[in-house]
Amino acid sequence: MKALSVAYKNLKRKKIRTVLTIVGVGVAVAVLVSLFGFDAGYQRSLNNDIDKLGYHILVTAKGCPYEAATLMLKGGGGLRYMEDDVYKRILNDSRIDKIAPQLVASVYNQEGQGGRGAFALYMGIEKTYLYLKPWSEFKSGGWFSGPDSDEAIMGYEAAEVEQRLVGDQIFVPGINKVLTVKGIFQRTGTQDDGIIFIPLSTAQNIFELPGKLTGIGIKLKNIQDMAQFEEDLYNVPGIQVISLAQVRGTILNLVGSARAMANSIALIAIFIAIISVTNTILMSVFERTREIGVMKALGASAADIFKIIWMETILICIFGGIFGVAVAMFGSSAVEYIIRQTLPYAPTGKLVLIKPALLALSFLATVVMGLIAGTYPALRASLMKPVEAIRSGE
Repeated sequence: MKALSVAYKNLKRKKIRTVLTIVGVGVAVAVLVSLFGFDAGYQRSLNNDIDKLGYHILVTAKGCPYEAATLMLKGGGGLRYMEDDVYKRILNDSRIDKIAPQLVASVYNQEGQGGRGAFALYMGIEKTYLYLKPWSEFKSGGWFSGPDSDEAIMGYEAAEVEQRLVGDQIFVPGINKVLTVKGIFQRTGTQDDGIIFIPLSTAQNIFELPGKLTGIGIKLKNIQDMAQFEEDLYNVPGIQVISLAQVRGTILNLVGSARAMANSIALIAIFIAIISVTNTILMSVFERTREIGVMKALGASAADIFKIIWMETILICIFGGIFGVAVAMFGSSAVEYIIRQTLPYAPTGKLVLIKPALLALSFLATVVMGLIAGTYPALRASLMKPVEAIRSGE
């Protein structure tokens, strides 16, 4: 305890230098916590989005697999169309448990989002869409009155933004068409919350896409049949089959470069922090050379000197760790905002997940960093000879 008290008093001698070093360590810790928090949060949110799709496979028109993955998860992306003959061809496959065709259309609304303009997402569906997503419940209203009615069911957020209730009318921008709101879904926490759903036949008519689809969601009776099912559809012209595993891999590949860069930044930040702490403590040792010599002359052992210097380093890293953890926790929302603006696809849910275990591990890593950074300065101070130290400090 005496060594701890002496170490703390020594750090207070040069307050500005100590504080700057603590901030440097804190920044490194904050980057480390945010990085691992993002890795855990992104994968959990992505898996949650995939689980809430309700189907195992999405059949789309041939095109870029990145666009197909975005279409599967976000309901938008590259809007390529295929003939609905594909749907009719696979509809009666005995391996299929549930199947739902869909037609996605994106329409620009100049008056959306406070007059700044925004894209409205429409999706033509049949009732089988709800069979794939049994958790979807109506907040108010209900299903369409007919398969080709001029009606719409709004996702929770779409209804909030448009400020619509059941019975209200909505105008499809750029198209001379008015739809009546038939129902509003409860919040699901997925991309469905921002979509306006209309009957599939109605969507094909108003968007002038007769016999066209953008995707077919399929849930198999046995997940083990997926590989063979994909193989059977491989030679069908004009389509591609995207499985959940492919989507997960595609999205993770999209963020792979960002993660690699973040890892590099974290390693650089930690390395700089270690150098900074070592430099600070080493400067302190040089400035107190005569004092260390006097302490040894008065009976302090090499172990005592080593312990004091080492304790100073550990204290800096502990304070830096506390500061860094606090910055990471309170700044997670800002980090998440930046991530959503940067990445090509950001799943719903919390992207930066900071758990107590991560905080404890990061704090432990900070202490280890202190042990490493303080070894050389502490060893150098402990090996000083009293007479030479007193003379060189004069």
